[in-house]
Amino acid sequence: MAPKIPIRIGTRGSPLALRQTEQVAAELGSLYPDWNISVVRVRTKGDLFLEASFSQIGGKGVFVKEIEEALLAKEIDLAVHSMKDLPTDLPPGLLLAAITRREDSRDCLIAREGRSLEELPHRASIGTSSVRRQAQIRSFRPDLQVRPLRGNVSTRIRKLTSEGLDGIILASAGLHRLGMQELITQYLPLEICLPAAGQGSLGIEMREGDEELKEAVSVLCDEGSACSVRAERALLRRLGGGCQIPIGAFGQVEVDDLHLFGVICDPEGKKVIRGDLAGTLREAERLGEELGERLWPQAREILEGN
Repeated sequence: MAPKIPIRIGTRGSPLALRQTEQVAAELGSLYPDWNISVVRVRTKGDLFLEASFSQIGGKGVFVKEIEEALLAKEIDLAVHSMKDLPTDLPPGLLLAAITRREDSRDCLIAREGRSLEELPHRASIGTSSVRRQAQIRSFRPDLQVRPLRGNVSTRIRKLTSEGLDGIILASAGLHRLGMQELITQYLPLEICLPAAGQGSLGIEMREGDEELKEAVSVLCDEGSACSVRAERALLRRLGGGCQIPIGAFGQVEVDDLHLFGVICDPEGKKVIRGDLAGTLREAERLGEELGERLWPQAREILEGN
């Protein structure tokens, strides 16, 4: 039986993080109308330094560390994260109670003049916050001028004009959740740009030991999405990749089957290593680990160089 106690859900304070968390809170509220649910904003290091690069402020985990600390301190009961922001290893005492149904996981282009990535003029300027996107875009169009771009979704969209960029690359899931999908010029094909591991899915994190709350929250878990994300994260874990190494991963689900794709690039996109592996949903983590084993020898120089 679901607990009838106040449930405090922690999240970052960005408009997208709040929208995602409010959607989760609404789903839980409809399932458990007796719950007293509140949303608690937790300011993370990544939110404090929105103009700095990830390498300058600590890399992977900069958007979750303070939220996890609040969980462990019992200041909140649940936390909602974008799975792509969550490190592959959780702190002792915490667990993932659910991985929600995935939104569109692809990256997308917003172009000032409505041109596709293929149609952009020679040496056009593209803004993106991700070394993974930067490397794959450079591999596809070496002539493009790829510039670092940070800030929340609305800030990045404003910079498209204020910084004179020809286009920006964002995760389409965030634009969908914010109701801004009409701005999308092009969904980037997976052959051009594989997403980050977990992109498009939300994870609900909690403390270990509360089996009643875990069981209640687990109803929000989507099996197909969870399996694809677990495979992607297993690949990332095996390769030891953080946000400073250009690694993309995507698990494509078809009924009970899972096809996992992975890519590793050097930061300039000059060396690109791709691989894929297929199996069943039950083999999700094994597929990620095995694909990582296969890619490691070819990618070792890139991975150890970072």
